[in-house]
Amino acid sequence: MKFGWLKHFLPRGLYGRAALILVLPVITIQLVVSVVFIQRHFERVTQQMTNSMLREIVLVIERADAAPGLIAAQAQMGELEQALDMMLELPAPGPVPSGDARDFTDFTGRTVTTTLRAGLPGLRAIDLTDGGRVQLWTETKNGWLYIRFPRGWVSASNPHQLLVLMVAVSALMTVIAYLFLRNQLRPIQRLARAAEAFGKGQSLPYRPTGALEVRAAGRAFIEMRDRIERQIEQRRLMLSGISHDLRTPLTRLRLGLSMLPEEEETRDEITAMARDVTDMGKLIDAFLSYTREEAISDEAERIDIVPLVAQVVGDAGRAGHDVRLNEAPERPIRVTVRPDALRRSLENLLGNAVRYGTRAEVSLTVRARSLRIVVEDDGPGIPPERREEALRPFTRLDPARNQDRGQGVGLGLAIAADIARGHGGSLQLGESDRLGGLAAELSLPL
Repeated sequence: MKFGWLKHFLPRGLYGRAALILVLPVITIQLVVSVVFIQRHFERVTQQMTNSMLREIVLVIERADAAPGLIAAQAQMGELEQALDMMLELPAPGPVPSGDARDFTDFTGRTVTTTLRAGLPGLRAIDLTDGGRVQLWTETKNGWLYIRFPRGWVSASNPHQLLVLMVAVSALMTVIAYLFLRNQLRPIQRLARAAEAFGKGQSLPYRPTGALEVRAAGRAFIEMRDRIERQIEQRRLMLSGISHDLRTPLTRLRLGLSMLPEEEETRDEITAMARDVTDMGKLIDAFLSYTREEAISDEAERIDIVPLVAQVVGDAGRAGHDVRLNEAPERPIRVTVRPDALRRSLENLLGNAVRYGTRAEVSLTVRARSLRIVVEDDGPGIPPERREEALRPFTRLDPARNQDRGQGVGLGLAIAADIARGHGGSLQLGESDRLGGLAAELSLPL
């Protein structure tokens, strides 16, 4: 697109764009009206008033030129001064200026000066800087004539009032429109905050308000949130029943196997069956651990994340693993998380790292809008084409990861990824530049 670069300079927020929609037309109208007003009112009206005044000035100069001497000319000036109500001095007092003078902000001064010079060939200087007066110095047969009269005779009085009034009214109407628009934008922002919080596993109180379309979207969100919460509750109840129904027969099998007589012919078979029952119990425990709601049901809190990460690393070190915190900010980093769920996610990542490697390092860095926790190990890593597959539940990448150091069921990374998504973040797998193994990057929004 030709104007694609313009998007980088436009506001990204809803309030900023709404303000732009309000202010831009107002400024455009101000500019257009100002140009038209200056051209037609300032110039044309001022020119007409100056031409009217020019006839009187010409009359004064003609009388001064027609007088036989200076005394007669001064008498004529006295009569005209009374009749025209302007100051006329002949000869002009003091030195005569050599050029025109006007203020930079005097918009009508240029028109006044141009019109007077066009009608007065002998005009020497025009001074428009003396407040509300116009001063002229023109040449006559009896010397220099000084003329002074009010500025309002040649230009509209207080011509800026219309512009000031227009700007003030436009600003007032913009503020009023912004206040009304803000009432329409607030429900959208509340809906966005409620949806964002629900995406992070939090349930904020929300009541649909605003325009009909916003209310409809709000009611649809509430219905969707209620359906999801009912499904989660139904899953929790179902898994609670599954836990009871499956553990009871497994317990009976384990008890029955322990009560069988130890005979030479059946000892190996009983041992194998007991191992199968144990493995089945581990699989059921792993499945319930992954799907149970308790894993993410603790309340979200605003905490300093650095001590929590340091505590998890310290617990892994006390368990005999070579794990250390490589990088962490010195200042507190407060994030809204579920502490127990996040702790479990980090423990899974560290457990996965020390299971397939000999040592692990954890680094914690802060970006503009996210928190980055990276767990690196010196293990064999995971090929790039299989990293997405590794995040799926019950996926065991035997060729890529060494299974001699422990037997897993393929849920560690899947649980960590699920908890990250429950916080509105993500889990990405990569290659560790420092240790050469796997790098698991957990990102959380600030």
